[in-house]
Amino acid sequence: MGEQLVRYGRELQASGAAQVGSSFTGDADADELLASVPEAFLIGVLFTQGIPAERAWAGPWLLLQRLGHLELERLAAERDSVAAAVQQPPMLHRFKNTLPAWISSAARRLIDEYGGDATRIWPADAHVLDVTGRLAAFDGIGRKKAVMAVEILTRHYGVQLRGQECGQVAYDVQVRRVFLRSGLVARDTLEEIERAAARICPEAPGTSDLAAWLIGRETCRPRRPLCDSCRLGTVCPRRIGIDVQGVGARRA
Repeated sequence: MGEQLVRYGRELQASGAAQVGSSFTGDADADELLASVPEAFLIGVLFTQGIPAERAWAGPWLLLQRLGHLELERLAAERDSVAAAVQQPPMLHRFKNTLPAWISSAARRLIDEYGGDATRIWPADAHVLDVTGRLAAFDGIGRKKAVMAVEILTRHYGVQLRGQECGQVAYDVQVRRVFLRSGLVARDTLEEIERAAARICPEAPGTSDLAAWLIGRETCRPRRPLCDSCRLGTVCPRRIGIDVQGVGARRA
C-alpha cells in the first residue's frame, strides 16, 4: 500500500506537479503571479483554508486586480483597503475578517524580518525544518500549511532544501482520510500519520503528501468513493466506512 502511494508521489515530483496537474488555478496569469512574485505565493498560502484549491490559489491574482498592487508597505498599512478588497462581492474568501488581517500581518512581518523579500524565508540550502518553522510563525499559516508550502516549493518550484528526511505530509482532511481508509494508520492523529509517512518513505516522508491529497479529493471521497478508479484501488483494503472526525479545513 505504502509503496504504491510513494510511487505516485514520485511521479508527481518528477512531473513538477503544481496542485492539479501543471496548474494551481486553471488561469495562466494567476499561476504566473504565484511563480514570479514570491510574496504572492506566500499570500496564496494564507488563502489555502476552507475553500476549493483553485479558488484559493487564485486569491493573490484577484486581490491584485481589486487593489491594483501587492505592495507590502501598503498591504501592511492600508488594512481597511485590504479588507474591502477581500469582502467586495463576490468575496474572495469565506474568512472575510481574518484573512485580510493575516495578509496585512504577513506583509508587516516580511518587511520587518525579511527585508520585503519572501525568498529569504526559503533560501537555497536552508533546512526543511527551519523553513517550516519560519512559515509556521506567520499568522494564518501554522504547521499544516507550512508543511504543504515546503512541499510545493521543493516539488514544483525547485527550491533546493536540506533535510528532506525531516519533511512531512500535511495533516489535511484529504490526507487523513486516505491514510485511514488504506490502513496505513489505525488512528486519526497527527503523530500516527506522520509516523506512517516516515515509515513508507524515510528518505523523504513528504513524498506522499500531494499523492494522498489528490486521491482524497478525486476518488477517496467522503461519500461514494470511486475505489475502482483509484490509484490504490487494487491494493487498498477499502475501509470506506471510516472517515475523519470533526471539521478539517480543506487544503486549497
